[in-house]
Amino acid sequence: MRGVRAPAILLGGGAALLLALLWMPALPPAASRLLSLPRALMSMASGSPPAQPSPTSDSGYVAGSVSAAFVTCPNEKVAKEIARAVVEKRLAACVNLIPQITSIYEWKGKIEEDSEVLMMIKTPSSLVPALTDFVRSVHPYEVAEVISLPVEQGNSPYLRWVHQVTGSASDSSTVPP
Repeated sequence: MRGVRAPAILLGGGAALLLALLWMPALPPAASRLLSLPRALMSMASGSPPAQPSPTSDSGYVAGSVSAAFVTCPNEKVAKEIARAVVEKRLAACVNLIPQITSIYEWKGKIEEDSEVLMMIKTPSSLVPALTDFVRSVHPYEVAEVISLPVEQGNSPYLRWVHQVTGSASDSSTVPP
């Protein structure tokens, strides 16, 4: 993808499935969790925080101190090179590569369609600006996609590990030792 694009959510047939689940007399536990997904997605899209209980006080995690950043790449080779570099530079604790996504976007007045690899990068939120600068400096696209979302809640040992691996001293007080 060579252009800038805004994330979009397509419900399509999924909306029909959710509607069907609403009419079931005995809703399975997994399905009931799915019903809260559209509300959470809508609150993210509107910019308002989702209505969720705050993390337990004993977790010590400060909501938003870790982020999940997303970067699209033209192929697996480029994605692996960037992923290894950001982990080696301690700009991220972990990068997941999600192959074979299809991106449809507008670029220079035309609708484009490309096969890409999506990188999901876990990093302290304080490192997102440095991560963005680095990705922009090495990425082959004219306009690289780098977006991040704060992590509101999660597994405290994992979130602590993200801070420890990156050596993010400025955020080390946000999770317990």
